[in-house]
Amino acid sequence: MAASIRLRRLGAVAAVAGGAYFTVLSNSPIAASDRGLTNVKQRIADRAVARCPGVRLDRRQSPRHPRDRRRRCAGCRHARLVEREDFASGTSSRSIKLIHGGVRYLEKAVFNLDYGQLKLVFHALEERKQVIQNAPHLCNALPCMTPCFSWFEAVYYWMGLKMYDLVAGRHLLHLSRYYSAQESVELFPTLARKGNDRSLKGTVVYYDGQMNDSRLNVALACTAALAGAAVVNHAEVISFLRDDGTGRIIGARIRNNLSGNEFDTYANVVVNAAGPFCDSVRLMADKEAKQMICPSSGVHIVLPDYYSPEGMGLIVPKTKDGRVIFMLPWLGRTVDGTTDSNTSITMLPEPHEDEIEFILDAISDYLNVKVRRTDVLSAWSGIRPLAVDPRAKSTESISRDHVVCEDLPGLVTITGGKWSTYRSMAEDAVNVAIGSGKLSPASKCYVRMKTTSNGGKVVPGAMDTAAAKHLSHAYGTFAERVAAIAQVHFPRVPYPGAYCARHESAVDFIARRSRLAFLDTDAASRAVPRIIEILASELRKAQEFLETFKSSRNAQFHDGKHK
Repeated sequence: MAASIRLRRLGAVAAVAGGAYFTVLSNSPIAASDRGLTNVKQRIADRAVARCPGVRLDRRQSPRHPRDRRRRCAGCRHARLVEREDFASGTSSRSIKLIHGGVRYLEKAVFNLDYGQLKLVFHALEERKQVIQNAPHLCNALPCMTPCFSWFEAVYYWMGLKMYDLVAGRHLLHLSRYYSAQESVELFPTLARKGNDRSLKGTVVYYDGQMNDSRLNVALACTAALAGAAVVNHAEVISFLRDDGTGRIIGARIRNNLSGNEFDTYANVVVNAAGPFCDSVRLMADKEAKQMICPSSGVHIVLPDYYSPEGMGLIVPKTKDGRVIFMLPWLGRTVDGTTDSNTSITMLPEPHEDEIEFILDAISDYLNVKVRRTDVLSAWSGIRPLAVDPRAKSTESISRDHVVCEDLPGLVTITGGKWSTYRSMAEDAVNVAIGSGKLSPASKCYVRMKTTSNGGKVVPGAMDTAAAKHLSHAYGTFAERVAAIAQVHFPRVPYPGAYCARHESAVDFIARRSRLAFLDTDAASRAVPRIIEILASELRKAQEFLETFKSSRNAQFHDGKHK
């Protein structure tokens, strides 16, 4: 861990949680020595709940006047994060699992002479390397193969991906290279050598990053707690508190969605990091707030492991409508996606059957195995919060980049962007918050942590290698603690299930802790009764959640093409 944990870093951690409302409480800088952090880590390890001392979710007593409370909070040495649902319950857990600079954006930058797109690629590639270095137990470099069915494509993609390497510069993961057709099918056995009156000439392999998105999100929340933040999920902002004299937002009314109890919390600055729901938060503060979000649906499907080899992805560079489709090995399965279509904003978006068929059609042209709808183990939809700057005069400013604004005094909104650039997005938001709240940071936001995981250390005890690797990759430095809880209290229960039995809910477990809902929806359904035995009365909520996913069992065949 870096020698100093500061207010800015806490903001960076909190702002990534989709659907979260982050409140900066302190007007004094937060700084901790390595020794101090060691003590904090020990306290967190002993408590098992990532929440700071003195923070109670069900606090009912409020001060007689907000200014009294604000003066009292000025000396607090931690920030607060509240999340309406579970951490990563929204878009953050429904991504393509890539940390990438954006090959498509580079292509657009070159052909459209668009410096903005080029700047976005530069920035994303820099952040990509930092994310992998900060969380090596959850992120890794992944080679991706680009098939070439003409010599023109071979030259075109080779030059384009070499430019991608050049733009990455010192943040390069590995050099891209060309493989012959024979070498390519040896590396990717299900890749078709012939089809649609064309033959494979070769492939170009380049590298991007891959991650376990929801586990990374939870790890960030835990890091914030280690540094002194109060981190609470299933807690919703239901209204804002204002200064009677100036009208400035000075806090929020919070509801505990588990108990229904409500309480007030006061802050120098409130940061709205609610992803696709940020407009509803802004409307809560200002009924005439201009819309910022243009929602886009991204559908993904999961297929069995034999569709792709372990350690090698495939990119379909251009589908019938010009999109890009990825086929990536992920947690012993193959994840495929994504689509990009207009959608409405909802808590539990569902994939449409025509979008699933679109992905199956796209990959079937590149594979030598029959692509069947019944092979779809899981399908899900995530909502991208494409951002429009509310200060812009037209909607032509819709961008894949992020937007930070303070359109109401005391309320800073951060939205748009993507997983790859979460850290710098948060830094930008906290910079604005510092200016708004006249805060005094000790120094700049640090970029890289010194130690982040247990380096793949096998957890001691009676477990097989596969279980040890899973714990190491999912929990990092907490792997040994998870194993210890399981071995003592739940000797016959899978390790993540044992940990969740004490600290998490059924939906949290099947969706974001074990990822079972994403990997195999039918298996998740079969596992729910046993999970409920451990987690208590959560059956109905878990089943309602799984109904928003698609699998082979609930497929709706339109033309029978992929039966």
